[in-house]
Amino acid sequence: MTTAPDRRAALKARHRAAILHAARSLVAERSGPFFSADELAERADIARRTVFNHFASIDEILLTLCAEILDVIIDDFVSAVATRPVGADTLLALFDEITASLESTDLPATIASIGSLLGAPDVDDPRGDTLSDEAFTRVAERLLVEASRRHPGVDDLDVEILVHSLMSGVLVIAKRWVLLCGVRLDDDSRSQWRHLLNRLTSTLRSGYSSGS
Repeated sequence: MTTAPDRRAALKARHRAAILHAARSLVAERSGPFFSADELAERADIARRTVFNHFASIDEILLTLCAEILDVIIDDFVSAVATRPVGADTLLALFDEITASLESTDLPATIASIGSLLGAPDVDDPRGDTLSDEAFTRVAERLLVEASRRHPGVDDLDVEILVHSLMSGVLVIAKRWVLLCGVRLDDDSRSQWRHLLNRLTSTLRSGYSSGS
């Protein structure tokens, strides 16, 4: 027999799912996060106050939708690393594995999807910066676990520095790419991404000792 707490939990889950579905559809229809709490509540067929029983703000709803997108790419990225043959138990081998996975993962599509949720790119976007920082920290944490598992002979501090350096660099070029290309996906924008990624990995691989 279903208990009252079970029914309440199921109702809360349905309401939360309805809110996210409504927000997702409104963003798709309006090409960005251009809707009010009242419009969201009407689309979800719930009371306005119910929206804020689940989420503190519209921004929190958008961040949740972005997190769903990122969860998929994080899984794909970590899986790409995990399925590659383990090379020598060295820091350079680990670097090569991660950079190869970065090159094979469709990061531009993910960044573009997030951009469509957050609206037009802005060089000074606290909301976007908060999401980006949180997202890439999550990627780095999960990747760090996999990297340490695959290369137990490499010093753990070296692994942590490498992983966070790469992920911080990816965050920097992702922001630059959005400012250059917006959220469009075409041959030119993908070429721009490959150029930025190659510049990042080449810089980290060679270091700065020979630079001017």
